[in-house]
Amino acid sequence: MTEQRYEKIGGKMRILYSEDYYNMSRQAANIVSAQIIAKPNSVLGLPTGTSPMGMYKQLIEWYKKGDLSFAKVKTLNLDEYKGFNKNHPNSYFRFMYDNLFKHVNIDLNNVHIPNGLNESIINECEKYNKIIELLGGIDLQILGIGHNGHIGFNEPGESLEKGTHCIKLSQSTKEANKRFFNNIDEMPNYAYTVGIKAILQAKKILMVVNGGDKKHILLDAFFGPITPAIPASILQLHANLVICGDKSSLEMIIDKFPLSVER
Repeated sequence: MTEQRYEKIGGKMRILYSEDYYNMSRQAANIVSAQIIAKPNSVLGLPTGTSPMGMYKQLIEWYKKGDLSFAKVKTLNLDEYKGFNKNHPNSYFRFMYDNLFKHVNIDLNNVHIPNGLNESIINECEKYNKIIELLGGIDLQILGIGHNGHIGFNEPGESLEKGTHCIKLSQSTKEANKRFFNNIDEMPNYAYTVGIKAILQAKKILMVVNGGDKKHILLDAFFGPITPAIPASILQLHANLVICGDKSSLEMIIDKFPLSVER
């Protein structure tokens, strides 16, 4: 694993480079496990998608070996599709349950995901913001990044929503996520997502990213201007940002800014 550190105005960024997805996932899991061991009642902000699945698998393995406990951990998921109940096969609750929760000793009362069935959008957003507040904010927020630079479902636009909100999914996001459905027409058009304020207020942010299809957006998001047209670019302002990437996803950054610190 190779590491490079960058300091920008208002923020600091570490990039951890791994040769492949397995090692990237293990490195990301190391950061999450260190957080839990240091603070057993940590509040973790969790993502779905393919990028973090290897990380979750590694955390489960360490739990089964007795190296890690989730007994006091509290979680806040980034998103949920509007109109889906938690038992829907494509709900994000179901994803988290199948890929992490059912395999570890987490108390499901400490698991928080937006309620996709709440008929009042305003009420659900206010409730989720209140949960984040009552938990004292997020200790470690784990993120992926979309091909258009979205984080959570905070899509590109003229401005960034600060609080939890319900957003119309962009066509590019639907195209990226249609692989989880039989066809794109089965996908919901709207989803709840945690806003930029809660993400930026997290004490630490870990971005997990893999694949050559993300190399352009990573370069633009973290070495280009901060703009709502690329929501992830706002993370340049965070005081404690770590990016775990594999060789193909970091290719353009490595070419432009060679990674030089060996670990």
